[in-house]
Amino acid sequence: MTVAEVEATPPVSPRARRRRLLLRRFLRRPMAVAGLVVAVGFVLMAVFAPVVAPYDPNATDFDAILEKPSWEHLLGTDELGRDVFSRIVFGARASIQAGVFSTLLAIAIAVPIGLAAGYYRGWIDPVISRVTDVLLAFPFLILAVGLAAILGPSLLNATIALGLAAVPGLVRVARGEALALREEDYVRAAVANGAGDARILGRHIVPNMTGTLIVQATVTIPAAIIGEAALSFLGLGVQPPTPSWGVMLADAQSYLSDAPRLALYPGLAIFFCSLSFNLLGDGLRDVLDPKTQR
Repeated sequence: MTVAEVEATPPVSPRARRRRLLLRRFLRRPMAVAGLVVAVGFVLMAVFAPVVAPYDPNATDFDAILEKPSWEHLLGTDELGRDVFSRIVFGARASIQAGVFSTLLAIAIAVPIGLAAGYYRGWIDPVISRVTDVLLAFPFLILAVGLAAILGPSLLNATIALGLAAVPGLVRVARGEALALREEDYVRAAVANGAGDARILGRHIVPNMTGTLIVQATVTIPAAIIGEAALSFLGLGVQPPTPSWGVMLADAQSYLSDAPRLALYPGLAIFFCSLSFNLLGDGLRDVLDPKTQR
């Protein structure tokens, strides 16, 4: 490359250079890449379910009850002659919706509360911390089941219940990040220059805790997916005949001896979907954490 070509090459911004570096670090982790591919596959399957599924998930065929897998029905049929593969595909919609939207709801509620506790301190911090500790004493699923029982059985209410149940853990994460970031030199410099709280939070603290929140979201999503399946299994989430992996597991209880595959397929779907997001989260944590970057 000549000197003229070097001079003509536009300089790469530090932000673009950092994105490329993070991408290279991520691609060096095959398990994280595999998790991303599988997670994206489940999301696309949920979005394009009408295209992917060969049959209407609720269409019954009483002449094809409990049929074994075949070219006509890839995963066989259930006790009502419904295509199991189609119900698995449409069931991904409920799981992805519950996982993603409940996590977004939890972040929207938890981040402002955590920021208030970690940045302003004072009397706000101990009050929020003690309330969070009390809520964290209840296991995530137990709290979600209780909230879903109060709100009533539906996918929307299950999503809200899962989101509210995830708030205490995310409040603690946001508070810890705010406590650490408020002591950084660039925040102190902004304070010395007369920057207001809104500017400091919006330009310095929130952007620098985004990586941690993304990693935490990829950990919360699989927990919410499992939670949605559990709530639907208990009758507090998706209501039959709407397809859901939890509903399919509940329906399969009576046929475990005759057709165990009815429980196997939705169970595997829950397992691989949750595992993919966990692997993705582990990879993102390694990439975004300065202590593990190499």
